[in-house]
Amino acid sequence: MITLRIPCLATVVSAALLINPAAGASVAEKEAMAVTQAACDAFRLRDLAALERLLAPDFNLVSTNAEVQSRTQAIQEVREGDPQYERFENHDMTARVYGDAAVVQGITSLKGRSGGKPFAVDVRFTDTLIRVNGRWSIVVSHVTRMPS
Repeated sequence: MITLRIPCLATVVSAALLINPAAGASVAEKEAMAVTQAACDAFRLRDLAALERLLAPDFNLVSTNAEVQSRTQAIQEVREGDPQYERFENHDMTARVYGDAAVVQGITSLKGRSGGKPFAVDVRFTDTLIRVNGRWSIVVSHVTRMPS
């Protein structure tokens, strides 16, 4: 069985409008959702600079098998190139903002290769973000595999 470590996170508000066109979402909620998609894009594209910008220094991921992965470990996986993602996309997102903290929930659809084997899976995610000096970053990401 493939264990997926999936932090999901994007910084462009217009991207959030495409991801979740909910007219009632505030600007801060759209920003937080955009950050989560930007992180997904960074993992898919193996963009280390973007990951370092989007993941808080004390970032942790709780994976589908309940392992806790640090920011350093997540970035190292990207550096090593396994898993490789063809698709890493958030959808069906909602966000709640509490001052300089936000919680984003949704579904991430993934497709790629890990350990040389193909995978395609949907996971439900919850990301917790903080805003420091006007910039959102992801502090914690938790993912649960959805039934096929």
